[in-house]
Amino acid sequence: MSVLAPEIEKKFTYGDYCRWPIDERWELVDGIAYNMAPAPSRLHQNLLLKLARVFADFLDDKSCEINIAPFDVRLQDAGNDETFTVVQPDLLVVCDLSKLDDRGCKGAPDLIIEILSPATAARDLKIKRDLYEKHCVLEYWLVHPTDKTIMIYRLGTDGQYAKALVYAGEDVIASQVLEGLEINLVDLFGHLCCTESPRIRL
Repeated sequence: MSVLAPEIEKKFTYGDYCRWPIDERWELVDGIAYNMAPAPSRLHQNLLLKLARVFADFLDDKSCEINIAPFDVRLQDAGNDETFTVVQPDLLVVCDLSKLDDRGCKGAPDLIIEILSPATAARDLKIKRDLYEKHCVLEYWLVHPTDKTIMIYRLGTDGQYAKALVYAGEDVIASQVLEGLEINLVDLFGHLCCTESPRIRL
C-alpha cells in the first residue's frame, strides 16, 4: 500500500475521499490515505467468494447483513464531527442495521475479515488490528491463503483483543459473534483453483 502523494503531510477527511476518482480505490486510516492498488489476486478473490457464500447462507434467515469489498466502513472518533477513517474490509457482518445507509456502514461492524496479501499484510496485522480494537469490532479474522490458516481476535470485556487464536489443518472455527456458524478449514481451503501468491512474511 502506498501513501497518497504529494500531500503526505495533509490529514484527509471523508469529504476529501468522496471527491477522489471513482475508478480508484483508497482507504483512510486516521487521515492517512492508502492506495488499494494492485487489484487482489485470483486466489484472494476465490477465497473471498467461498467465505461470502458460507456467511450469506448462514445469515439468510437472520437479522444481520453481510457485505464484501468494495464497501465503505466509516469509523468516527467520539466527539469529532469529521471522519478521518474509511476502510474497505474484504468481508464484514453488521447486525445493527441502523448503522447501514446508502454509502455503506457508519460505525463498527460486528465481524470483519481481511484476506492477507503481500501488499496489505503489514497494515492488516498491525494498523487495522489496532483500529478495529479501538472501535470495538467484536471479531476480527485474518485469513492467510498460502498457509491456509486463520487468526481470530475476539474483543474481551475490557475492550481489548485477547491473544489471537490460530486455526489450521482440520480445525473447525465456531464464531462467538454469530452463534451456530461453523467453518471447516478443509472445506474452505480445499480445491482453491489458483496459483499461490508470493509468500507473506509475518
